[in-house]
Order: sequence, then structure tokens, then C-alpha cells
Amino acid sequence: MSTEDENDETGFLSARQVAAYGQFDGPPPVEDLERFFFLDDADRWMLEVRRGDANRLGFALQLTTVRYLGTFLDDPLDVPTVVLDELAAQLKIADASCVKTYVERANTKWEHRRQIAAEDGWREFAEVRNELCAWIDHRAWTTGAGPKAIFEGVLAWLRARRVLLPAVRELERLVATVVRQAHGRLWTTLAQMVSAQQAAVLLDLVEVDEGQRVSKLEKLRQSPVDRTGKALAGALRRAFEVRTIGLGATDVGAVPQRRVVDLARRGMSANATDLRRTSPYDKRLATLLSTVLYLEAKAVDDALELFDLIMANELLARAERQSNAEKAKRYPRVARDASKLAAVVAVLLESDDWGADLSVTQLWDAIENVASRTELRAAVDRVHQAAPPDADPDREWREALMGRYPLVRRFVCLLATTIEFGATTDAAEVLYALTALPDLLDASPTKRVPAGYLDARKISMEMITPGWRELVLRKDRPAETVDKVAYVFCVLDQFHQRLRRRDIFAAASSRWADPRALLLSGETWEERREQLLDSLQIPGEPGDLLAAYAAELDGMWQYMATRVEAGDVTVDGEGRVHAAAVQAVARPDSLNELRDRCQDMMPEADIGDMLLEVMGWLPEFAAAYTHVSGGARLDEGMDLTLAAVLTSQALNVGWKPVITPGDPALNRSRISHVYQNYVRAETHAAANGALIAGQAGVPTAEIWGGGLVAAVDGTRFVVPVRSIYARPNPKYFGRKKGATYLNMINDQGVGIAGMVLSGTPKDSLYAVDLMYRRDGGVRPEVFVSDTGSYSDMVFGMLKLLGVDYRPELAGLPDQKLWRIDPNADYGHLDAAARGKIDLAKIKRHWDDICRIVASVHCGAISASDVMRMLQHGGQPTQLGDALAHFGRIFKTLHVLSYADRESYRRDIKWIRNLQEERHSLAKHVFHGRKGELREAYHAGMEDQLGALGLVVNAITLWNTVYLDMILNRLRAEGYPVREADVARLHPYWHRHINVAGHYSFTPPALGADGRRALRDPGTGDR
Repeated sequence: MSTEDENDETGFLSARQVAAYGQFDGPPPVEDLERFFFLDDADRWMLEVRRGDANRLGFALQLTTVRYLGTFLDDPLDVPTVVLDELAAQLKIADASCVKTYVERANTKWEHRRQIAAEDGWREFAEVRNELCAWIDHRAWTTGAGPKAIFEGVLAWLRARRVLLPAVRELERLVATVVRQAHGRLWTTLAQMVSAQQAAVLLDLVEVDEGQRVSKLEKLRQSPVDRTGKALAGALRRAFEVRTIGLGATDVGAVPQRRVVDLARRGMSANATDLRRTSPYDKRLATLLSTVLYLEAKAVDDALELFDLIMANELLARAERQSNAEKAKRYPRVARDASKLAAVVAVLLESDDWGADLSVTQLWDAIENVASRTELRAAVDRVHQAAPPDADPDREWREALMGRYPLVRRFVCLLATTIEFGATTDAAEVLYALTALPDLLDASPTKRVPAGYLDARKISMEMITPGWRELVLRKDRPAETVDKVAYVFCVLDQFHQRLRRRDIFAAASSRWADPRALLLSGETWEERREQLLDSLQIPGEPGDLLAAYAAELDGMWQYMATRVEAGDVTVDGEGRVHAAAVQAVARPDSLNELRDRCQDMMPEADIGDMLLEVMGWLPEFAAAYTHVSGGARLDEGMDLTLAAVLTSQALNVGWKPVITPGDPALNRSRISHVYQNYVRAETHAAANGALIAGQAGVPTAEIWGGGLVAAVDGTRFVVPVRSIYARPNPKYFGRKKGATYLNMINDQGVGIAGMVLSGTPKDSLYAVDLMYRRDGGVRPEVFVSDTGSYSDMVFGMLKLLGVDYRPELAGLPDQKLWRIDPNADYGHLDAAARGKIDLAKIKRHWDDICRIVASVHCGAISASDVMRMLQHGGQPTQLGDALAHFGRIFKTLHVLSYADRESYRRDIKWIRNLQEERHSLAKHVFHGRKGELREAYHAGMEDQLGALGLVVNAITLWNTVYLDMILNRLRAEGYPVREADVARLHPYWHRHINVAGHYSFTPPALGADGRRALRDPGTGDR
């Protein structure tokens, strides 16, 4: 029996959970005391009729206890002292011990229960049993959560509806039964979508053939890692093999997509033996079906990712480098010839001053003093050879590209025949040319068409772009033929460009699909249009809105003109606006002393112990890690194992340093099991949500900000292993390749979102996506990025999404600024306002602009896909240009505000510096294996860097909590703590946290307040 099957048994609650059911499990948190144990006017009215302090206090205990626990206690006095004291204080009862007499008369207790149930509206469980079963069934069907996770939700559901809790075993059996039935119905629904023949094929995938070491499924799950034509051919064959299983057309729309994804994740991670043993039969079949459906898209994604990598880096970039190298070799000779020719031209220019009677002979005499005619003819010939007057400057790299044809020959026919592509009208001819290549290349050459050439009558001449024309239609070619190699590269070059911008797309893919199909359209758009535009506060008709923005922009220009006149803003002779660099504000002595004192008082901690402490503060943090199958979570020692897994991943040290011999929670097999079955992007996100909420509740974090300002930036990691998800960038990775972890933090210092990107792509494509992929926290109202991340379209989209975009501007004078009224007089700034915003174009495309923004807002499509769709070859489409014109209004307002207000620049600089401090902490934590990311696959990168982001957030919260304690102690001791100084502290100190050596996972010794003891000032090592 597999692990998840064991977890489906009825008795899923631990002995500790059973004992804590309907009882106080320690003192309630302060917020719960304030919420559940506060007596309002209605409560006091009920209490007024009770005679004696003991009766009033006992009645209050039962009234508030049932609200908190959902049940009455057998012994009403079995409550934490803090609860008794809180109620006694509210009732102004000096001696709370008087309540002991309350239980002397049993009838009083029962009578009060009946009265409370009637007055407060409490119902018996039998009245809502059917309604609760329907809720459990829906929750299990849609989320795939196991009985243990749903049980916690059931308790909240019952309390919210004022239903008295039943016996624990009764409720446990009910939840287990309904969850098991919902899961079974899901498996049966999916299994019934498969024919008997298809079922046999699926079951055969997990069998190991004689003479083989692994199953067919294991082979299909292996993604490519090499960047070669052979590897791409293998990836395309893999995509073909998955497609030929014949399940791609299966419609699983009757089942929640999340459940299909969960089953597929199980099928992708489990070994063949576990899948063969999975029971019942319907579950095994449903898992395999979901896995194959996932694999069909994954195999196409991997193949096209590798094709993109080979085209961009192994072919185009390498050809360009080879061309540049050849040019560099010729440079010394060409430079000498050019120097001679330049000297001759200088003589000719000087001859204008020699008088009108200058003869040709005299002119040549002057020229030959510089260089002889023979030398000049030779120099001219050599320069013409190196750079012919009518030559295409890109011809040389295209010729170098053609020398790489053996690499392309391995996969070009497979690419054209294996994956089913679609295309827009503009790109249809390119797709047709690609799909025609196999027939053209396989045709046996005749005498009329020699080897190395293609029949020109069988290709479309319109396909041949000007850059490729000379090479495809060679002057020395046989009649009615084209150069085969040049034509293949001409087609591949155009196909690659259109694939990147999704004019050509793969229907079976997830990453390379048609983004236009995801946009809201037709009846769906008409039905949701008004609701979505209302939620975004966007008018259907833009006239009044654009008029208001035009007035705002004109007013800003007029105001800035007065600032220039007053000398407060600098404009140079070319009309470019300048602003002084943000100067670091000197740290006052009070800040330096406060920072040093706080750092000295920080408790010392090992990274593993620190994680366990944070898990103790936030039970929902560890509880977020659920089994991939939806089964119950491991109980004994799960927190220890989870802390070990997160430590190993975040510190990049592998399993060995976190294994503790003799400890069953910290042995290799247990750690590996938790990593494979519990750690994934979804559980990281849920756990991070708990950390974000925890950070927001710390008073010191509230001084730093309200969470409404966010910044996005990337951390770069070298990837030394073979991977198609690592790309070159000499600036960041030297001669190696790497990946980027793009992350977003808020002004409270906590990371709220992250994603892994191949290489170092432009952040603007993904910045908006991060805002909608937040793990928690409030939605930012201000969004900050670096200079390289912004574009005019991003300004427009973020404004329509209700976010104020403020990128840092490194080259302020070079920013192009825009106006709406071409006749307006802006004084010295007239030259700066050289761009013209076309409001008419915005109005023409307004409905489509609203449609794409609404589609992003409701999650129908990612912002990165929209941005890619709105650009062709780096140039915006008509719709993209309209959105860019709208964005230029707010870009100009931002640039002018940036130039005018130092405080505006300083606020941007502050959060950018905060993010750099966080990057520094992340690099300090991720120190193992030279700080290199050694995951070959994208999912592995996301899991590991997700763990890193999570541990950095745990450190951030831990530091913030203890910093808050330190500041409170200092204030209590009379130390002068200035709030302005506190606002300049940050939570990324790490010298007191040990991240090296063999890691222990021992729950720390905590004081009565649940915290470690602070150190004395002056004892820390600086």
C-alpha cells in the first residue's frame, strides 16, 4: 500500500489532535482574546440578570468559550488563566477565584448552556450535517485537499455557523468518508474518459520491458539537457511519442484543472513501482492519464525551448561572433588602408584653399607626397574586398550561419512534421514554408537540380527576405534553382522570429501557445466587460478620462517651466532635463548607536533552529506543506524533516550536512521522501503567505511601510550543469551560463512573489506577472523597478491596472518626453517636450486596450504573453503603439516628478537599496557549491530558489520580531529610540545566524514569552 493510500484511512487525526479537540491548547493569542473574549453590550445585558459574581463570571466563561472552541467544556473552569482574568477584568470582579463555586450546582451549568445556545443562536450538528457534507465534497473535489487539511476548514465552517461540535470521532469519520468518496468520484470520472485500448497503453507505460532498466514513462519524463542538434531531434521524437499515445484530444473539462495538475505532478515524481501499485485501479488510470496530458504539453515546451536556445545562442549568436572575429582579423590591414585614404581625402579638402589656378598635376603631386598611385589603387581594392559598396552588412554572419548546417540538418524535418503549429494570417506563409521543407529536402536531385540546390518553382519567392536574397538566389546558381542551405536558414530564421512573438504557435504547448486565444472575447467579454471595467475603474468611453490626463500633463509641464525659470530644475542647451544624483544622507550618531546596539542584542541562532522557531510561531507555515497526492501530512517529526529540507535547499549544501544518524526524522530516506512529495512551488507559496502575514503584524515592520510599495529585481545565478534553461550573459555569468530569480519585495522588507527565468531576459516582460502571482500581502499601489525593466507599454498597462509605476532612471537627460498639445508654450522645456502623444489613436483602440488589460486582471492571460504579442521584431503593433501612447502620459509625469523632487527620487532609491540588501542576504545564505545553481530542469530551479526565498523571508520575519523586542526593551529602559532612526533599519542582518557547518535541528530553549533571551548590549562581535 502506498503512502497516500495509508493516509486515506479513517483515523487520520493524531492522538494530540484528538486530545486538543474542543479544548484549549494553551493560552489564546492576543488577537483571539480581543476577538472572542470581548463582552459587548448584548453580552452584558445577558449577564446583568445573573445573580452573584460567580454566576456572572461562569456564564461569561461558557458564553465566550463556546464562541472560541465551538463547544461547551465539560468543566467550564478548564480555561487558561489569561481568559479568566480577561473576563473578570471586564466584569470588574476583583477576585476571579470566586468562580470555583459556579460548578457546585450542576443544574446551573446545564441551564446556562441551554440559555446561551438559544440566545446566541447555536444549533445542533444534525441540523447541518447534509449541508456540511456538500461543502466537504465540493472542497475535496475542487482542491484535492486531504481529510486532515479539510478537517481544519470544517471546524472553522461549524464555528462560523454557530454549530456545536459533534464528537471528535464522529466528525473524523464523516470527513474521511466524504473526502474518500469525492476522490473516488474524481478518479472514476477520469478513468471513464479512457477506452479499454487506451487504458492498456497507459498501464504499459509503467512496465519495465525485458532487457530495460526503466519504464517507458520514465524515459518520456526525461527532459533534454544538451544544446545540440541531436538533443533537439531527441526532444522532438519524445514529443512525437507522447502524441502518438493518442490522448491529446481527451476533454477533461469536467474535472477541475487543479486536480488534473495534482495527479500529473504525482505521476511525474513517483517511480514506476509506486505507480504500478497505486490503488484503486481508477486512481492508477486517472494518474497516468493526467500525466500523459501534462507530458504532451511539457514535451512540446521542452522541444521548442531547446529550439529557441539553439537558434538564439548556438546558431545566430555564434555566427555573429564568428563574423565579428573575422572582421577583427581584417581590422589591422583595413585600418592601414583606411588611414592612407583618409590622408588623401585630407589633401583634397585642403586643396580648396590653394587657389582657383590649381592644376590636376599639382594636385596629384600633393597626393603622391602622402601615398603613391599604386598604393592607393591597392588600398581601394582591399577596402572594396573587405566592405563592398553595395554589400549587406549582415551578409557575413549569414554566411557563417550557413556553415552550421550539419547541426540543423539533424532536426529541421522533425521540427516541421512532429509538432502541430498554428499561425496568424501574416505568418501563415512562413509556417507553410517550414512544413514544406521535408518534401523539398528529401526529393532526390535530378540532373537539372544538382545537389545543394532546390527547385525554385516549388518554393515561394515572397518568402525570401532582402537580407537572405543574395545568398538564396546566388548569381552563380544553376537556372531555376535556389541555394538549399541558405533557403533552409532563411525559413528557420523567420520561423524563429515569429515563434518568439507567438505569430506562430503550438496548440499542444503551454509556454508557446497562442496568447490571442486566451484573451477574453465574444460573448465572454461582453458578459464580463462591465464588471471587470468597474473593478478596474476604467470607463468604457475614454473621452473624459483622457481629457483629465491631458490637463494633468499640461499642468505639470507648465509647473516645470516655472521651476526652470526659478533655477530649481536644470535644462541644458539641447533642452534635456537634468536632476542631481541622490546623495546618501549621513547617518546620525543616534542611528549608528541604535543599529550597533540592536545588532549586539540579537540572539544567536543556527539556521535550522531558527526555522523551527518560526514554524512554532506560525503553525500554518509548516501546515502548508501537504502531500502531493492530497493525503494527510506526516505527523511525528515532520517539522524537523521540513526544516532540514528547506535548509539543504536554501543553503545549497545537499543532504549530507542535514542528516543526523539515529534520528528517524533526519535520515536520508525520510528527507528525500518529504522533498519529493511535499516540496513544490504551490506549497512554497502557501507557506510564504503565512510569513508575509506574520511580517505585516509586527509593529516595527509597520514603521517601515504599509506593504503598498513594491519593488522588483532579479538575482543572477550561474548554472554550471547542462541545462536548456540557462542562458549566456558575460556581464553576470562570465563564460558560463545562468538563470535569474526575479523577485518582488514590499516596503516591509518581505518577499511577496518570485519566478525563475532563463538567462537574463528583460524584466518588463514579467514585472506585471509578479504582481498577480503574489503569495500574500496587500496589492501594491506603487511599483518600483530598475531602469532596464520599463517600457512605455508597461507604464500604460500598470496605470490601467491601478498601479503607480516608478522605475529608477539612470539616464534621465536621455529620456524622451512627450506632450499632447503641440502648440503649448513650455518655455525652456519646449525642446524637451519633443514627442507627440496621439490621443486619437488611443481612442480608436480603447476597447481592445480595455480587453487585454481586463484579461490580465482576471488571470485569463499573463502580462508577459500580452507584451510579447504587442510587439513584432522589437516594434509595437498598432494596438501596442496605442497602449504605449497612453503610457507615455504617465512616463512623462514620472520623469518630470523625478527631475523636480529629490524626495521622490530618494523614496525610489530607498526601496531599491532595500532590495539590494535582500539580494546580499540571499547570496550569503545560498553559499554552498560556490553559490551556483546546479539544477538542470526548470521545476528543480523553482523548487530550490523558492526554498531560498522562503528561508530569506523566515530570517526577515525572525529578525523583525526580535528587533521589535529589542526596541521595546530599549524604550522601556529609557533609551532614546527615535522613530526616524527605526525607519532606517532593515531586517537583513545575518552575522548572528549560523549558516555553516553541520546543521542541528533542535527546538530552541524559549522563555515564558515564547522567545529567546536577548543578549546584553556590547557583547556582539562586530
